[in-house]
Amino acid sequence: MQKAACGKQSAAGSCLLVLRCLLLSACGLLLNGVSDAQSVLGRWVTIDDNTGERKAIVEITERGGKVYGHLIHLFDAARRDKTCTLCEDDRKNKPIVGLEIMRGLMRDGDEWEDGTIIDPENGKEYDCRIWVENGTLKLRAYLAFLYRTQTWVRE
Repeated sequence: MQKAACGKQSAAGSCLLVLRCLLLSACGLLLNGVSDAQSVLGRWVTIDDNTGERKAIVEITERGGKVYGHLIHLFDAARRDKTCTLCEDDRKNKPIVGLEIMRGLMRDGDEWEDGTIIDPENGKEYDCRIWVENGTLKLRAYLAFLYRTQTWVRE
């Protein structure tokens, strides 16, 4: 009787089953990596529109089926102790580092929309939507029919 690579011939079926499971697991990990690359969740570096310099790090998380973003780091050390003095809601006078700047975005296909973002520099709140495009996060903030789109990069 000839032996299979995994032992006795009766164990050949078990070896094939293990190999199939390993192959499926590897494919799942690979697909999960692709999914993570397209996810809005995680840490994103914001870029100043005027200077092109890194401005802050925003961490986007999901809670209750919606996404939220907290400003977790400012690259300008002189601004790290500032508070949101111009905010007009529950964020008024709260420290900018740690501030929830993005609230309540709901998933619509590959985009998250119907939420808001606040600019802690001027206290203004805007409607917004976000999506991932070519590995970068696109954030579009609206004021009536006017909008501005920013590109953030993954940390």
